[in-house]
Amino acid sequence: MKVCCISSPAEAALAVEYGADALGLVAEMPSGPGILRDAQVREIAATVPPGVDTFLLTSLTEAAGIVEQVRFCGTTTVQIVSHIDPKQYPAIIERLPNVRRVQVIHVQDEQALDLITRYAPFVHAFLLDSGRPDAAVAELGGTGRTHDWRISARFVTATDKPVFLAGGLRPDNVAAAIAQVQPYGIDLCSGVRSDDQLDATKLAAFVQDLGSAGVPGEDSR
Repeated sequence: MKVCCISSPAEAALAVEYGADALGLVAEMPSGPGILRDAQVREIAATVPPGVDTFLLTSLTEAAGIVEQVRFCGTTTVQIVSHIDPKQYPAIIERLPNVRRVQVIHVQDEQALDLITRYAPFVHAFLLDSGRPDAAVAELGGTGRTHDWRISARFVTATDKPVFLAGGLRPDNVAAAIAQVQPYGIDLCSGVRSDDQLDATKLAAFVQDLGSAGVPGEDSR
């Protein structure tokens, strides 16, 4: 379970308390919730206990900028939210050998499946989301919308890389999403927030519904 859009050390601690395996920290984006300055990402990441991964969500598309941002922020993982040119990856791999790489795929139609071979040689995992990168104001995550899980399920079976599922997951639909898609992990943002704050009640309900879907997790507090 990855809890994204973390906005403070207190939110990070709350997510960890409820069993989060990873936390998402959103750097500068053209749109969406939870956007932080790089210094804030660095501050929050430094508070996260060992064993919980920290994901830097970056909208940068050039290797040099991505490497500099990750080094400054000090996260264990970089989540690249744009469909970048794969030629950027070798420099990222060379300069950040100990940082895990997750490529976001925005599932708008079946063309998402074509991106597997484009990125699989360079990444540790994929994350399927519901953004619209070609919109007038690019949407690169945090939309609160689901996408076609039938395509996501085909994506999971077509790659041997771990796949996270994101996009509009809520306590009332997460069990169905997991049953249909069979992802490696799930990514939560808007479904566990209220008034732009991480909501302990919603998070507890999510953990409970994960349990009903057969996913082990921490007992709700």
